[in-house]
This record gives sequence, C-alpha cells and structure tokens, in this order.
Amino acid sequence: MNLILEGADSVRYFTDMGATLDALGICASDYDWFVSDIETNVGEDIFGWDDRWISGRDLQASLALGIQFIYGVFSAFPKGYRRTIEVSPGVYDNPDYWSGGAVLTQLPDALFEVACWDSSATILIGLPEQATVAFMQRYPAAKRLELARR
Repeated sequence: MNLILEGADSVRYFTDMGATLDALGICASDYDWFVSDIETNVGEDIFGWDDRWISGRDLQASLALGIQFIYGVFSAFPKGYRRTIEVSPGVYDNPDYWSGGAVLTQLPDALFEVACWDSSATILIGLPEQATVAFMQRYPAAKRLELARR
C-alpha cells in the first residue's frame, strides 16, 4: 500500500527516517538501501549528497544522529542485493506521487520505498500490509497516497 503523512501534529518533524522506520516496525539493518536525491539539514559531511548503495547497518548508524531529510528517496532491498542503477529515483518534482493513480516503487526490484518530500511530507510506496497497519496505528493522520490531492 502507498501512504502519505503530511500536516499532522503527531510528528516532531517530518522526514525523520529513524522515527518513520520505527513506526513501520522496520529495522534499517534488515535491508540494503539505495539512497538518492538526498538533501539534509546537516550538510554533506555526515550523510553525503551522492546517490549510492548503503548497508542497513550503516544507514541505522546514520539515522541515530537525528538527521532530518529535506528530500530523499530510500529504496529497500534484501540484504546482499546490489545492481547497477541506471536512473536514480527522485522525489523533487516527481509527478507520479500526485497523479491520483497507483504509484510503484521507482526501482522495480525494490521491496518498498520511503520518500522525504520538502520537510513536509513522508511518502511510503509499496509497503507490506503489516508495516502499513503499524504506521497507521502510530500516525492515524496518514492517508492513502492515491486519495491525496495536491
């Protein structure tokens, strides 16, 4: 399922990936990640600007620093999965999120995708049902992305 959380008073700040994964009941270290279109509140020294593969363990360590992601796409893959990425996923000006139709992960083999949009929304694509239920329980203001209108 695809969800969006925006305009809710229930989050300390949007695009806190650590809090998002916690609400989903997902541990970053259980996956490998392709991260792209990253912009943070801490500059490039801590997280970096380049689109790249990152292990779940390294992502978990980075998230412990309390980074706010202004923009970013986090694509989850089974541990050990790596392939060449021809076109990196993007969140900034991605019209698919606002089409009103079904949205798929930008990398076809991704298990799910978390997108941080302009420090004001968290977009979740292709979530497993258990993660969807957990997130909706934590953040009742979340709604199905297909029903969100811009």
